Amino acid sequence: MNWGQEIAYFFGGMFLANALPHYISGLMGRAFQSPFAKPRGEGYSSSVTNVLWGFLNLIAAYVLLVRVGDFDLHDDAHVGALGLGMLLISLFSARHFGKFNGGNAAKAS
Repeated sequence: MNWGQEIAYFFGGMFLANALPHYISGLMGRAFQSPFAKPRGEGYSSSVTNVLWGFLNLIAAYVLLVRVGDFDLHDDAHVGALGLGMLLISLFSARHFGKFNGGNAAKAS
């Protein structure tokens, strides 16, 4: 097991999952939070900004998944690292952006 490759695949999964909401929101013509908004990560950025940010994340995912090592969908360690990266950033994003988009359910009293 090459730990350097597994770490690259983990971050590749994070970039891949992070690309999706930005790119899709931009394609739909909707504003969405991005690192370029004010306040950073909370305010909304234009649909064009989100397409560009999502596409940049796709490029980073490609580099980390395809150009680093030899990613194999049949290798459990490779897929596990990718999946864990995707899951963790997805859970963080759901919690963080749910505050601004109505996705966090109110706590029971």
